[in-house]
Amino acid sequence: MPKFLLKHGYGLHNLLIFAFIFLLIIVIVFFSAAIAIFSFLILIGLVVYFYLEEKAFTKSLKEYQETLTYRIKKTGDDVISHLPVGIILYNEQKEVEWCNPYIYQLLEQEEVLGHKVESLFPALEGLDLDYTEKHLIQHLNRSYEVYTYGEERMLYIVDVTERQEILDNYHREQIALGIIHMDNYDEASQGMDDQQRAILSSQVTKAITDWATKHNIYIRRHTSDKFIIVFNQGILEELEASRFDILDTVRGMTGENKIPITLSVGVATGVKSLVEMGRLAQASLDIALGRGGDQAAVRVGTRLSFYGGKTNAVEKRTRVRARVISHALRDLIQDSEKVIIMGHTMPDMDAIGASIGILKAVLANQKQGFIVLDKINPSIERLMNLIQVSDGIMHHIIKPEEALQLCTPRSLLVVVDTHRPSMTIEPKLLQLTKRVVVIDHHRRAEEFIEDPVLIYLEPYASSTCELVTELLNYQSERLTFEPIEASALLAGIVVDTRSFANRTGARTFEAASYLRRMGADSTLVQRLLKEDLSNYVRRAKLVANSDMVFPHIAIATGDEEDRYDQVLIAQAADTLLDMSGVKASFVIARRQDDQVVISARSLGEINVQVIMEEMGGGGHLNNAATQLKNIGIEEAKKRLIDILKKNEVEGSVEK
Repeated sequence: MPKFLLKHGYGLHNLLIFAFIFLLIIVIVFFSAAIAIFSFLILIGLVVYFYLEEKAFTKSLKEYQETLTYRIKKTGDDVISHLPVGIILYNEQKEVEWCNPYIYQLLEQEEVLGHKVESLFPALEGLDLDYTEKHLIQHLNRSYEVYTYGEERMLYIVDVTERQEILDNYHREQIALGIIHMDNYDEASQGMDDQQRAILSSQVTKAITDWATKHNIYIRRHTSDKFIIVFNQGILEELEASRFDILDTVRGMTGENKIPITLSVGVATGVKSLVEMGRLAQASLDIALGRGGDQAAVRVGTRLSFYGGKTNAVEKRTRVRARVISHALRDLIQDSEKVIIMGHTMPDMDAIGASIGILKAVLANQKQGFIVLDKINPSIERLMNLIQVSDGIMHHIIKPEEALQLCTPRSLLVVVDTHRPSMTIEPKLLQLTKRVVVIDHHRRAEEFIEDPVLIYLEPYASSTCELVTELLNYQSERLTFEPIEASALLAGIVVDTRSFANRTGARTFEAASYLRRMGADSTLVQRLLKEDLSNYVRRAKLVANSDMVFPHIAIATGDEEDRYDQVLIAQAADTLLDMSGVKASFVIARRQDDQVVISARSLGEINVQVIMEEMGGGGHLNNAATQLKNIGIEEAKKRLIDILKKNEVEGSVEK
C-alpha cells in the first residue's frame, strides 16, 4: 500500500482500533470465555475484511492512476502538438534539438532541427537567451512574444500579432493637439498695400489648409496668425516622417519676398487630459518660438523632438519689449534684499560682461549686488586682471559657497547667458529662491529653469551683452559707466559676433554705439581679446589636424593628452569655417577639466544646433557646442559622424 494511504486511509488510527478491541476481548475472557471466543472470531473476520478491501482499493487506485497518467500524457502531447505556442529546445551552441509541430507552421519550412536559433529567427540575434526574459520580435510580418528560459535552454514563442495590432491601432488613434503660428507675418507684409497683404495671407492659408486636408487633419483658424489643428498619433507619425514639410513649403513659396514667412508648430500628445494637452501644445510652441521659429516642437509624453529650424531667425524684438523688461527688472531689483548674478560654467566674455552690466543696474538702484564666479579661465583672464585692480567691481565678486550663504527667499537671482539649470555655476542657488530672472540669447532648449519670474530670451540677439545693454538704456537717464564696465560689455558683443561678422543686426551696432558713448574703449577691448603666440600655434595645430568627412563639413580633433581652453577650441572652429568650401566645422578637444568639448560653426545652411542637441548640447543654428564626460576624443568623433550621417539621410545636412 502507498505510504500516503497507510498514513491517511489505513493508517495508525485503524491499528489502534483493532488493538483496543483485542484488549477488550482479553478482559471479557475473565467474565465469559464463550463470549470472548465469539468476539475474537468477529475480530479476525473484520481484519480479513479490511485486508481484502485494502487490496481491492489499491488495485482500483493503481488502475485509475494508470488511466489518469495515460490521459495526462495524451493531453500533454495533444497540447504540445496543437496549441498555437511554439516550443524549442536548443543545445549550448544555440542549435535546435527539438521543437513542437507549431514551429514548422510558424517558420513555413521543413528543416528546423540542427539550425541555429538566430538563423531561424533573425530578430533574436544579439539578445541574451541565458536569462528568463520576455522579448517582442517581428518575423515574417507578424509579431511574437518570445519567453526565454536559459537554464532549461528552452524558448516559448507566442503569436501576438492581433493583440499588437489592437494596441497599435489604439496608440495611433490617440488624440494629438497642435498650434500653427505664422512667425513673421507682420514683418513680411510691411510695405504691402491691402490687396497684396490679402493675397499673401490667402496663399499661406491655402498652403496650410491643403497640407491639413492631405493628411486628414482638422484645422481651424484661431487668430489672424494662428491655427488650431487636431489629429491622431498615426498622422503625427506621418508628419514626423516627412519632418513637417509644411515648414519648407511655406518658406519656399514666400521666398521671393524680402522677408519670407516662416511657421512655428507646437504639438502635444500622450496625456489623458485635453486641458493638459492644450497647455503642453502651447508650451511646445513657446519653445519653438524661443528657438528662433521656423520649426516644429513635438512633445509625446516626456519626449520632445524638433523638426525644421533651417533658417536664421528674423529679428523682430522691439524697443517696447526691451523697455517693459527693463522696467520690470528695475521693480524686481528694488523689491529685493540683495541681487545675485550668475552665468554659466566656464564663463566667457559674454557671460562676465553681461553680469557686470546687470551689476551696474543693481548698483544704480542702490541695492546690494554680487557676481558669482568660481574659477578664472583663460578666456576672461585679462579682464579679471584689470578688475582686480579696480575697486568698483572686485569686492562684488563672490564664490559659489558665499552665494549660498547670502541667498535668501527674498533675494533676486539673475541668470545670464544660459537658461539651463545644469549649465549654471551653482545650480543649488535656483532652489534657495523663487525670484529668478533669465536673460539669454541662446535658442531655447528642452531643459529650462523652472518658473522664473521674468524671462528675456531673445535668440535674435547677437549676445547677452547686447540684451543687457538695451536694458541699461531704460534703467536711468543719469546712468554712468566706468570704462572697464562699458568695455566689458562691448567685448562680449565683439566675441560673440566675431568682430561684428556673424549674427549682427542693426540693434547690435546701436548697442555698440551706446557703449562707445558711455566710455567703452575699443583699444582696451582689443587688448582684452589679444591672443598669445602660443595659443595661436596651438590653434593652428588643431586646424591642421582636420579632415573633410563630407565635401562641405570639416572636423578637427586635438590630441588626447593635450588640454585646450574653451575659447581656443571655438576660435579653431571659426578658423575652419573661413576655409574655402567649408559650410560647417566641428572641433573636438579635451578641456582643462577633462571634459571633451565639441565646438560647432556653420554658415547657416546646416543647423549645427540640432546636431549638438543630439549630443546633449545646444546653441544657435550657426553656433553651437556640447560638453561630454567620460568619453574619448575618437569615440566622440565617431558619435558625431554617426549623427551627421543620420541627419544627411533625413535631409538636415546637405550633401
